Amino acid sequence: MLEKKVRVQNKLGLHARPAALLVKTANKFKSDVFLTRESQVVNGKSIMGVMMLAANYGSEITLSVKGEDEEAALAELVKLFDGKFGEQ
Repeated sequence: MLEKKVRVQNKLGLHARPAALLVKTANKFKSDVFLTRESQVVNGKSIMGVMMLAANYGSEITLSVKGEDEEAALAELVKLFDGKFGEQ
């Protein structure tokens, strides 16, 4: 299992559009994806789970990826956070 801490860098936080993009990306891979914010752990392949995090700007999230394509999945997910989900 691979883990990496990321920070929400887009000003509006992890609202519907970036959450949907995250879930869509996570579902491209066979690996299991989980997101942890504070003590809350959610399935990264569920839009409801990701939205439940209510992650606003500056929130720290731990991405946990486990499976046969975990390295590629983690790299793409980190890229989304680093790229601010295409927002400001």
